[in-house]
Amino acid sequence: MIEMLKRFKAPIMLGFIILGLKIFIPETGDRSLSVMIDYAKEMAIIMPAVFLLMGFMEVWIDKDKIKKLLGNKSGLKGGLTAFVLGTLPTGPLYAAFPMAASLLKKEASIFNIVIFLGAWAALKIPQLMVEIKFLGLPFTALRFVLTLIGLIIIGSIMNIAFKKKSEV
Repeated sequence: MIEMLKRFKAPIMLGFIILGLKIFIPETGDRSLSVMIDYAKEMAIIMPAVFLLMGFMEVWIDKDKIKKLLGNKSGLKGGLTAFVLGTLPTGPLYAAFPMAASLLKKEASIFNIVIFLGAWAALKIPQLMVEIKFLGLPFTALRFVLTLIGLIIIGSIMNIAFKKKSEV
């Protein structure tokens, strides 16, 4: 019983928070519960497809291929591959995390994982098209370049940090 409580402590705590909100601030509690239910429905629809894709990726793409394409020695080609993989899909960012974990298991570099996740979060092509429409090409181009530079810097820092951590 205690093991089960430990395992599900986050949802249990969330339940108590929602309950507290419903008691002390009812309208906020109602909105919070509504948002939580909508988010759970969205995840219930999207996550099975993500897990199916991950399963296919585990079976169809062998570790050596990932290591060659996205590993520590992949260089510029690996960064570009990670960038393209991150910019093409549509869908929420939480769908990218299981894929990133799978890539890490297959020895993709930290740098390339950061590029993949960052591109998925901020540089998706459909997102850029909407941004161009509403904010204009100059703004979008500048944000794109600055975001890409930031991702490269963050990826490099994380790569160095994780190398030092693994050496210890």
